[in-house]
Amino acid sequence: MGDPLRIACFAIGLVVVLVTAMSVFTTLVIPRATSSRLLLSVSRVLARALKTMLMRLETYEAKDRVVAIVGPFGMLMLFAAWLGLFVLGFGLMIWWAGGTTLTFALGSSGSSIFTLGILSGARGAARALDIVEAGTGFLVIALEIAYLPALYNAFSMRETEVTLLAARGGVPTWGPEILSRHVRFTNMDDLPSLYSTWERWAAAVSESHTAYPSLMWFRSPESSRSWLLALVAILDAAAMHHALAPSTAPRQGRLCLRMGTNCLRSLADALRIPYELDPLPTTPTRLTEQEFGEGYDLLASVDFPIECSKEESWRHFAGWRVNYEGIADALTLLVMPPPAPWLLERPDLGPATFPTILNRTPDDPEGTIRPKGLRELSPRSEG
Repeated sequence: MGDPLRIACFAIGLVVVLVTAMSVFTTLVIPRATSSRLLLSVSRVLARALKTMLMRLETYEAKDRVVAIVGPFGMLMLFAAWLGLFVLGFGLMIWWAGGTTLTFALGSSGSSIFTLGILSGARGAARALDIVEAGTGFLVIALEIAYLPALYNAFSMRETEVTLLAARGGVPTWGPEILSRHVRFTNMDDLPSLYSTWERWAAAVSESHTAYPSLMWFRSPESSRSWLLALVAILDAAAMHHALAPSTAPRQGRLCLRMGTNCLRSLADALRIPYELDPLPTTPTRLTEQEFGEGYDLLASVDFPIECSKEESWRHFAGWRVNYEGIADALTLLVMPPPAPWLLERPDLGPATFPTILNRTPDDPEGTIRPKGLRELSPRSEG
């Protein structure tokens, strides 16, 4: 027990146990944005491991099926990493206290962490460490089991609104399409409540996804939907509404924009993504005026109550979008939402498609009428 090597290993083991316990505590117990380094490391290692496989797949749908395992499998790897680190840390301490071989100490540690006790039999300090480790293992496994229902409840609540938005904003969801459909369906009065719903949605996601960052990698059941794509689309819709019709745009749109931007910034803080805290409205955006013009022309074609010219609307829209575009682009590279208009272009995933509704009637059964102003990009028809 006086061997300097054993003493050094005891100190290392103690540090490993304390650091791991802190990781478990901050991830599963503290309800705030703690962003466990181990969780981020596991997710990034898994994403890099899948990168080579993704390059060999041709379609986005195939890549989506592969990436869908990153969130759940990364979470399981995190659980296994915690238990493995506890086994290592306690094993090094038992080696110092028990005077046994390192192999036996690690085996005894593994037996104790799962409360099996099949290799127990030590006395004194080693027995005390076995008892402490057994209690630690029981507590960690119980917390992991309790963690899963909370995780999937937050996922389910998130996906409900994402699924509902598909009918209002198309597939893939696009900001101008949200406004366009409310005009065509003559339900413009529903927009204030939609903005309010997504204001609360953004607040809920900000709380749940910063407390449980692995949720960001949990993908929608349908490959064409994504929580990030939906959030960006609703922010674009609110920003465009205020840019095109400032006197009639509902105040709920501004609140939605603010909360949505705060949500993205909270997620960026959790993932340590840098961003400009207070960018000037004149800061250049990745989205071009030409791309904005496509959305403007779409709304003009359905008689949206436009008050400003295209040039004036673009200046104000860009002033809104500069607050969230950079973070949305960084998250796009991490969570890989489907290709969509106005998202960051990713040629390796395929081209973006515009959502359209074909107005099929007895007089026009093929539904050949399309809104004006869109590039010819193989529109995704919803019938």
